[in-house]
Amino acid sequence: MDPATAAGDRATFTVEDVGGIDSTTVELAPGVTVLAGRNATNRTSFLQAIMAAHGSDWTSVKGDADRGRVELELGEETYARTLSRTEDGIVGSGSGILADPTLANLFAFLLEDNEARRAVVRGDDLRDIIMRPVDVATLRREIRDAEQRKEAIDDDLDRIESLKRELPELEGRRSELQTEIEDVRSDLRSVEERIEERDLDVDVTRQSRDELEATLDELQATRAERRRVREDVQSEQESIAALREERGRLAAERAGLADAPEDRLTDLESEITRRRERKRELSQYTTRLQNVIGFNEELLAGEHTQITDAIKRKPESVGDITDQLYQGSKTTCWTCGSQVKRERIESTLSSMREHRQETLSDVDAIEDELDDLTDRRDDIQETLERQRELDETIDDVDEEIERRQSAVADLRERRDNLSSRIAELEDEVAELRSDEFDEVLELHAEANELEFELDALESEYDDVNEEIEEMEAEIRRDDALLARREDVVEELIDLRTRVDTLEAEATEQFNERMADLLALLDYDNVERIWLERVDTPGGTVETVEADDVVEGSTFELHVVRSSEGGTVYEDRVAHLSESEREVTGLVFALAGYLVHDVHETVPFMLLDSLEAIDAERIASLVEYFAAYPTYLVVALLPEDARALSEEYPRVTDI
Repeated sequence: MDPATAAGDRATFTVEDVGGIDSTTVELAPGVTVLAGRNATNRTSFLQAIMAAHGSDWTSVKGDADRGRVELELGEETYARTLSRTEDGIVGSGSGILADPTLANLFAFLLEDNEARRAVVRGDDLRDIIMRPVDVATLRREIRDAEQRKEAIDDDLDRIESLKRELPELEGRRSELQTEIEDVRSDLRSVEERIEERDLDVDVTRQSRDELEATLDELQATRAERRRVREDVQSEQESIAALREERGRLAAERAGLADAPEDRLTDLESEITRRRERKRELSQYTTRLQNVIGFNEELLAGEHTQITDAIKRKPESVGDITDQLYQGSKTTCWTCGSQVKRERIESTLSSMREHRQETLSDVDAIEDELDDLTDRRDDIQETLERQRELDETIDDVDEEIERRQSAVADLRERRDNLSSRIAELEDEVAELRSDEFDEVLELHAEANELEFELDALESEYDDVNEEIEEMEAEIRRDDALLARREDVVEELIDLRTRVDTLEAEATEQFNERMADLLALLDYDNVERIWLERVDTPGGTVETVEADDVVEGSTFELHVVRSSEGGTVYEDRVAHLSESEREVTGLVFALAGYLVHDVHETVPFMLLDSLEAIDAERIASLVEYFAAYPTYLVVALLPEDARALSEEYPRVTDI
């Protein structure tokens, strides 16, 4: 159950040796409870006990005691804390409502020395009080980390924008090359068709004709082989293009994964190991402790008679009278053999049980921390595993691209060798030819030139296409990078406006509550008391530095009065009456209470030392404050308490 939402549940406090209290039990109902009494009637001591039950150490132990104890039953929950006097002051142990009582100490426990109340009276830095619960160091670190991530993404996006500007020119050149290649291929097909149509029946010697025809056949076969090689080159290039497209998709997914540093995983593993070891140690310790407790319980119940008989056995010279002295209400201590009162052993056992319960609570807390650490470790491991899978797949694709590029290189070398052989065959044909073969040979020479031109165009096309594909693979990362940048910018806006929002809300809450209470309390010639937030110079969300953001604004408290003649003028806070200053301090604490949503975790609000305010105004003040906490406990003198509604329960004997 959330203690701050336990409306309808009665709260029972059992207090021992706290402040001036010997021992007491007080039951409080939701709503307003008035602690009515003169000074030195333990009203403030009981308020300190309530604070201690929340986890605060701002309390005291009774002068003749070494430690005090507070137990709170709230709904189905029970909270118990022990307060020990040490050289360093009061140190609390046990389970309180709050793990960290900072918010409650500042904005809910409004005793005389409450820092928020005193800040107004002393003229302290009000912004420092409001912002104290904010973890400034962590906020600075988170802002700087987000800024660095944003800068890295911006560098990538700038490079991609540059590629986008270069891409159209390359695509235009690729289109030109495609057109030129198709034109050359068309011309080559036409020449090859004309070669096939020519009749080689010429009037030469049979030997010369056979030799010439054989050379021409080889020339034609070599040309056909070179054409097949060229087609193989084109096929391999298409496969490489498909592989590069797949690699771009994989790289885009890889870029979109959140950063998961392996050193953080190592830290988490170490932390998990430490937590598990600590849990194991505490579990073993509680088991041993339970064995001791169980043994003593059995001993008190009359079991283990062999041990007690052995301990009680005396030397013969002692006699029956000594034996009789050890009977009655005393019990034999099995550790030293002395006789002690049963109540002392039972009290010690009670303390041991309480200590064991506290240790079990520590084990539960460690288990919760382990769950959180394990979840964070699993998230990082999952991201790292996917990153490794993508990296391995990308490496495989790169290897396949490299293999196919090597194959293309081999094919191009084969193509060049075939071209060289064609040139040799053409020279042979030129030696063997007659005039009748001139046209055929010229066609072969023309075809050869077209082949060379086609090879050059296809090589340039491959280079341009490869460059375009690499650019497109980078450009495909654009959407993922933009999405990541948008997330980082939103994170920065949230971080950078967190302080600004808190400051603005604090001044707004103060000014609204102050206006309400001034209207209710009707102070003479006080027109307005208001808090102004003065901004410090800074930049936009995109450029402002982390230190500037965290340092934020300053708060200035203004007092506006009116003279008897109706003139309105600004006065100083120091000129306020004691009553006016106390009310202003309480309203400032209430503003912090509302800004930090203290009511969500802290069920109690405490008011004390209101003597500077007259009784009627105290009644109005209490009624106004009662709208916010589940329990409002007010310590008042009897004459001030009489001004409050009779519906409020009174506690007069603590």
